[in-house]
Amino acid sequence: MKQISPQDLKKRLRGLHDGEGELALLDVREQSVYGRGHLFFAACLPVSRLELLAPDLLPCRRVPIVLCDGGDADGGLAEHAATRLALLGYEDISLLQGGVAAWAAAGYEVFSGVNVPSKAFGEFVEVTYGTPHLPAAEVARLSREDRDMVILDSRPMAEFRDMSIPGGVDAPGAELVYRVHDMAPDPETLVVVNCAGRTRSIIGAQSLVNAGIPNPVAALKDGTMGWHLAGLSLAHGETTAAPPPSPAGLRAAQEAARRVVERFGVQTISRAELSAWQAETDSRSLFLLDVRGPEEFAAGHLPGSRSAPGGQLVQATDEYLGVLGARVVLIDDTGVRATMTASWLIQMGWRHVAVLEGGLAGPLETGAAPLPDLPAVLHLSPVDSVSALELKAILDSGEPAGVIDLSPSPVYRQGHIPGAAWALRGRFDHLKRHLATFGLIIVTADDPRMIRLAMPDLAAALPHTLLRGLDGGTAAWRDQGWPLEEGLTWALCDDDDAWEKPYGDPAEMAQEMRDYLTWEVGLVDQIARDGDANFRRFD
Repeated sequence: MKQISPQDLKKRLRGLHDGEGELALLDVREQSVYGRGHLFFAACLPVSRLELLAPDLLPCRRVPIVLCDGGDADGGLAEHAATRLALLGYEDISLLQGGVAAWAAAGYEVFSGVNVPSKAFGEFVEVTYGTPHLPAAEVARLSREDRDMVILDSRPMAEFRDMSIPGGVDAPGAELVYRVHDMAPDPETLVVVNCAGRTRSIIGAQSLVNAGIPNPVAALKDGTMGWHLAGLSLAHGETTAAPPPSPAGLRAAQEAARRVVERFGVQTISRAELSAWQAETDSRSLFLLDVRGPEEFAAGHLPGSRSAPGGQLVQATDEYLGVLGARVVLIDDTGVRATMTASWLIQMGWRHVAVLEGGLAGPLETGAAPLPDLPAVLHLSPVDSVSALELKAILDSGEPAGVIDLSPSPVYRQGHIPGAAWALRGRFDHLKRHLATFGLIIVTADDPRMIRLAMPDLAAALPHTLLRGLDGGTAAWRDQGWPLEEGLTWALCDDDDAWEKPYGDPAEMAQEMRDYLTWEVGLVDQIARDGDANFRRFD
């Protein structure tokens, strides 16, 4: 197995700044472990879900890949991941010699948290451009005094619904310039942009400034966290969203987008040029991303594209783009949202970004993008399955049968089949001790492909137990309208597969929020020490 030293990897990352090829830098530990300390540009590709995530993160099988884990204490986790990737057809795989521990020992920076490049970029933007902001107490005072003001929340609706600023309106990231002209037609109206913390507030407010809207604009300092820490009440369950633009609003948005094109050098690509790039995907990585909202994507999208709402793409670039130096083509219907998203990727240092001319012209597909099939090279046997109706009958009968749920732990917490245990693929060593009383176990997951992937290891861990898969996974149970159980009610291993948000425990929430906000602000100094970020300033 090829290895690369921390010093040589550092040189290779610096070379990417000058446009020297592509590189996928991947940390194969579970997300919570990864979040405790990782390389700046390392994307998280946990071994437990590797086969499910790799096709989207790594669209080209010839891309140079560097894998890392924590070091010797991880017992060859990176080697294990390399074997799986090679089986999937990836050809150029190296391991970071000594893992993250060796990187730190060489004197290089190790970053905590998730989506670090995007978070650090938000702080860079505020410092570089002096993004205007207002503290929560000041916004609350202006609201009490009936200031002509609109509060736009730049997060997806699910997050907005969970908690929001009273009177706020949902307008996720890339939607701001697209929809603001009808939300604040009077140029005297103050536009305040917020998110949960800092990044999307800063990027959202600066988007409006960059677009040249005539209104005064400010980011809500520290977002909903800052509002809560100021002792102000948050709203819950709100669903008010900014409407699509009127014809006049759209014309204003497109004019604003033209100004952004000129300032940041946003390029377009024709259908013929896209076809040429697509013909080269055996040697160059290409990401074709639709930056509209998920509902719009489902209503009709270009074949082969993936849904990547623009605000979330900028907020969590490492979750969508697994290859540094890759080609990125952005799609929308009017050019506004794709242009705004492209302008931010360019400033983040992505060199090969273009907006597709004509957007959605041509034949479209509907529904969610299809999940890639598991390749035949994995040699997975068919799984004997039971239907949701059969599972319900088994559980109601009192038969000694159990259910194992292999979904990500946050998904399990949100709702699982009552009585189901939670487990993480790859950590089945102690299942026999927990499940010895069950003669039959039904395996489920949020993604039915996980059932097939995990079944061989489950059979090895439980050789005398009859195993069946739930046809259609947990969604099949939910579709019947049967109740679900919430919470981490029965975990068979550590739930370190997901990074926890800084407001999970009410008793510790205030301090966790303060710590999180301090961490975000501190990223500016840390990236200066690290030197790998290639963020760009445009005057």
